Amino acid sequence: MKPPPGLGLDGSGRGYDEVAIGDVFSRTITITDAHLVIGAGLIGDFNPHHVDDRYAKQSRFGTRILHGVITSALMGAPVGMYFHGTALAYLEHAARFLAPVRAGDTLTTTWTVTALHPKPRHGGGVVVLAGVARNQDGVVVAEADGKMLVAARGWEQGPGAPGARGATGPSRR
Repeated sequence: MKPPPGLGLDGSGRGYDEVAIGDVFSRTITITDAHLVIGAGLIGDFNPHHVDDRYAKQSRFGTRILHGVITSALMGAPVGMYFHGTALAYLEHAARFLAPVRAGDTLTTTWTVTALHPKPRHGGGVVVLAGVARNQDGVVVAEADGKMLVAARGWEQGPGAPGARGATGPSRR
C-alpha cells in the first residue's frame, strides 16, 4: 500500500514495519573548506576556530575545525535518507563530540537501530538509534543518539486511518 497523501517524497525509505533492532546503515562524506565557511554563515558562528587560519594554526587543534553542530547535522543526514519519505518527525538528536573534524577528513557515520516503540495512533512508531562517526583513521569524532517517528508501510486506508479524511491525530501539513 502507498503512504497517505502528504507523507512526502516518494516513500522509498524504510517503513517502521521494515526495520528491526540491530539494523545498521551508514554514510560517508568528505569534509571540505566549504563545509566550514558555509556552516559559519548558516549558523552565524564565526568563532576563529572555524574561520581564521592564522588563529586556528596557533590553537590546540593546529588548523580550523568544523562546527560541532555541523558535524551533528552531517551525522543526522543518513537518518533522514534511510527513512526517505517515511519519516514523520525527527524527535530527538543528541551528540557528543570526541575529536576535532577538519577539512579533508572523510567521516563515516554508522547508525544502529537500538529500540522500536510502536505508535499505532501515528501509523507507525518511534525508531531509536545510536550513531558513531569515525574519520578516515578510524578515530571516533562523535557519537549520537536519535529518535525518529516513522510511518509504517502497512497503511490501512479506512476511516480513522492516519491521513484519512476525518482522521484524528496530528495534522500532516
